[in-house]
Amino acid sequence: MVQSTTSTNTTSPVATGPAGRAMAQPMDGALLEGLQQHLTMERQASATYWAMAIWFGERELRGFCRYLKGEASNEQHHAGLVADYLVARGQTVLLEAVAPPRQHWQGAEEVFSAVFQMEAEVTSSLQQLYAMAERAGDVRTTVFLDPMVQGQIDSENEAAHLLGRIRFAQANPAAMLVIDGELSEGKHAPESLAL
Repeated sequence: MVQSTTSTNTTSPVATGPAGRAMAQPMDGALLEGLQQHLTMERQASATYWAMAIWFGERELRGFCRYLKGEASNEQHHAGLVADYLVARGQTVLLEAVAPPRQHWQGAEEVFSAVFQMEAEVTSSLQQLYAMAERAGDVRTTVFLDPMVQGQIDSENEAAHLLGRIRFAQANPAAMLVIDGELSEGKHAPESLAL
């Protein structure tokens, strides 16, 4: 179990975290452990997206490959945000091993079903962290998580949209090339109905 520790130097009344960094508020141990696990989840998602990009690259679908490489980069960025937050809170960042990602799928629909499921799991993790932070009275963490939760809702929506388009294409090569071309042009978001 990961624990937030505090210590005070005899010459300074400022509390410090495990790495000796100044710390304004200690973190609840369960919340800290949850954030560490979420950081690993984001790194695992990055590796999974990279494997998916390779799969599409091997099948000459540049747009899908480019989109998924971008998602791998986004997930690595999210892991970095969590690491930055832990450092800012005076905590030590623990990097756990990431499992080798799956690399074989039957088709694009199976890949994007996995994408949607992965995004839903990340959303669930963030929601659990948010609830833990609220129970611990840790407003700093809820404020940190707010934009991440919104971004995750957007990611789920985008994954559902792309999965729907792939299902609609029914593995028709011409239709898949149209979607691939759209992804090459950065067109991957659902159309907004808001005026």
